[in-house]
Amino acid sequence: MERMPMGVRRLAVQLRSSIPDQVFWDVLTDYENLSSFIPNLSSSELVKRFENTVQLRQVGCQQLLGLRFSAQVLLELTEFRQEGQLRFHMLKGDFRRFEGTWTMTPRSNGCSLVYELTVQGCIGMPIALIEERLRDDLTSNLRSVEQEAIRRSKLAN
Repeated sequence: MERMPMGVRRLAVQLRSSIPDQVFWDVLTDYENLSSFIPNLSSSELVKRFENTVQLRQVGCQQLLGLRFSAQVLLELTEFRQEGQLRFHMLKGDFRRFEGTWTMTPRSNGCSLVYELTVQGCIGMPIALIEERLRDDLTSNLRSVEQEAIRRSKLAN
């Protein structure tokens, strides 16, 4: 995690897996079903698609200090299949800034999956209190994507 000015946090996590990059691509672009396997994602709705650009409305929900915290975002996501990248940024929502990239790089024995996120909380959101949660969620999200890729890979065999 990198701490930047004005409460901005940049986080990144990497996973090396024996699962092919195409399976990860299929999992990450299954937009309407993301909430079925990503923890704390209450809903993920495909709003519209135009060529390689999609808009998603997502709601995340979790417990923080005994309180239920919910955040909604409208994301614009651009698919760069040849580069193995999904780039997203918030069009509107409950953060001042929410953007990132999923990058899948083929390897001889599977692929490398990198998830990067830059986030800035809204005014009054105590970023120091949610830093650890952000870090845990990033790792948890990546592991959940891997578990779903493993499940789908087994179904295909």
